[in-house]
Amino acid sequence: MYETVVVSPDWVESRRDEIRLVDVRDAWEFDGIGHVPGAVNIPFDEFRSADGDEGMLPGGDVWESLLSAAGIGPDDHLVAYDDTHGVFAARFLVTAELYGHPTERLHLLDGDYSAWNRDRETTSAATDATETTYEIRDPEHSPLVEYEFVLDSLDDKAAVVVDTREVWEFEEGHLPGAVNLDWRELVDEETRGLKPADELEAILDDVGITPDRRVVLYCNTARRISHTYVVLRSLDYENIAFYEGSLTEWEERGGPIETAE
Repeated sequence: MYETVVVSPDWVESRRDEIRLVDVRDAWEFDGIGHVPGAVNIPFDEFRSADGDEGMLPGGDVWESLLSAAGIGPDDHLVAYDDTHGVFAARFLVTAELYGHPTERLHLLDGDYSAWNRDRETTSAATDATETTYEIRDPEHSPLVEYEFVLDSLDDKAAVVVDTREVWEFEEGHLPGAVNLDWRELVDEETRGLKPADELEAILDDVGITPDRRVVLYCNTARRISHTYVVLRSLDYENIAFYEGSLTEWEERGGPIETAE
C-alpha cells in the first residue's frame, strides 16, 4: 500500500498521462517560482473553511467549485504536493477523501517542490484545464470523530491519542495521556520526503503507535494530523481516528488539559 498512497517522482513521471497533479501552494509561488509541468493550482487557503472555524472542511459547494475549475473529474488519480514536506498537500488529500474521492486514487508526492526542482523539469507556463462538473459523494468510510469520541478514548487502553504538534506546544498543554509525535519526525530533511518505512515504524513503535491500537490524531487546526494520517495509511494502519476539531474545538468545549509539569 505504501507505493500507492505516497508515490515517488519516478512513479509520477511514468504516469504523466494517467494522473492529475495538484499544487497547493499560493498562486504567486505556482506562477512566479514555477511548478511541476502539468500541475493545476488549488491554493491551501482556498479549501479551508472561511466561517471562523479555521481548519475545518470548506463546504461541499466550495470544494466542487474548486475542483471543477481546475478541470478535475470525480475519479481522477490525484497527486498532490506543496513545498513544506507534504503537510499542506496531505490536507488536500484528506479533504478529497472526506468528500468521497476514491481513496485508492489519492496520492501524496514523496518530497515536495524543492525536492522535485533539484533534478527534474519545472515550468512557469500556465496549465490548460478544461472545466468539469465535479460532484462530491459520501465517502466509503470516514475517519472523522467528534469531541465525545475523543473524550472516551482518553480512558481506553486500546487507543492511543496522538498530539502531532511541536514539543513546546505539547508541553504547554495537551489532552491527558496523549503521546507527542511531531509530524516532522516522520520527514527526512535531506530528501524532504518521508523517512524509509522501517524507520517510520520504529519511530511510531517508540511512542506506542502500533497497528493493533486505535490511533486518535489531533493538532490545532487539522493540518498537521493530515500528514500523519496519510503516513499511517501508507503503512497499512486501518484504525485511525481523525479529530478535525482538534485542540481548537477541545478548548472551546472545555475539555481537560494537562501540561508537562
